Amino acid sequence: MSLSFSYRHLYYFWVVAKAGGMARAAERLGMAVQTVSTQVRELERSLGYALLKPAGRGLVLTEAGQAALRQAEQIFQLGELLPAAVRDAVSSPSVRLAVGISDALPKLVVRHLMEPVLKEPALRLLCHQDEFEDLLGDLALHRLDVVLADRAAPNNSNLKLYSHALGSSALGWYATAPLLAMARRGFPKSLEKVPVLLPTAHAAVRSRLDRWFEQHGVKPRIVGEFEDSALLKTFGSGGMGVFPAPELVHDELIDRYAVKRVGHCDGVEEHFFAIGTEKKVLHPLVQRLLPGRR
Repeated sequence: MSLSFSYRHLYYFWVVAKAGGMARAAERLGMAVQTVSTQVRELERSLGYALLKPAGRGLVLTEAGQAALRQAEQIFQLGELLPAAVRDAVSSPSVRLAVGISDALPKLVVRHLMEPVLKEPALRLLCHQDEFEDLLGDLALHRLDVVLADRAAPNNSNLKLYSHALGSSALGWYATAPLLAMARRGFPKSLEKVPVLLPTAHAAVRSRLDRWFEQHGVKPRIVGEFEDSALLKTFGSGGMGVFPAPELVHDELIDRYAVKRVGHCDGVEEHFFAIGTEKKVLHPLVQRLLPGRR
């Protein structure tokens, strides 16, 4: 592989940018200021752009420098993971699966979707929960093997991601015992009288729920909105309000959260996707997640 710049020069620039100046960077590196300055100038020469410019008594990044810093951050953050990755590869035989989980995806559903891989005896599972867009960025940088989400990846020629449908689930409304009788009486119009908890627009299903309310002429008495699905269920099981949840995990909801179903959310489904960087899935455990390949 031929490069027009030196990674060593890039590293010195990265330290200078993080430290906020040549003198501080030189101190961290245990080098002379002049040596560090020369290395950065070599990087600028090879790239053809000035990366730093004087500002008062210090230096600030140019636009080119800001772009270089963003790339350097990704490069050296990945580099920091290298020793652990090598150590893990030789320490014990295992099949590593790094999964990104969208914070809007119901966690009980995640457990259900991942059931096909959990019986792998050599499994080493790494789960990361974050916002959908941030997970897609980590996936594109190969920090994750797959992302589980409630929506398909948007079309983006720069990321080249592929969405694989995992299925869907109808939604139901659930409540604790003190709210159950009132919520069932005249359902779904009763949702105007009882307190209601909803996911925020962060979740793909929220727009479908809003349309369902409009179709039934219901103006819900919303007392709470949650980005995290587990938090929504926690408050719902605590009696704060009636809440929607996928009927796919109905039995787990009843057992774990001590709630009962108020009624069906007819016509509203929540969809689940596995998103990867390959059109033809190569990772053996990700293959097991996909319908028809289990």
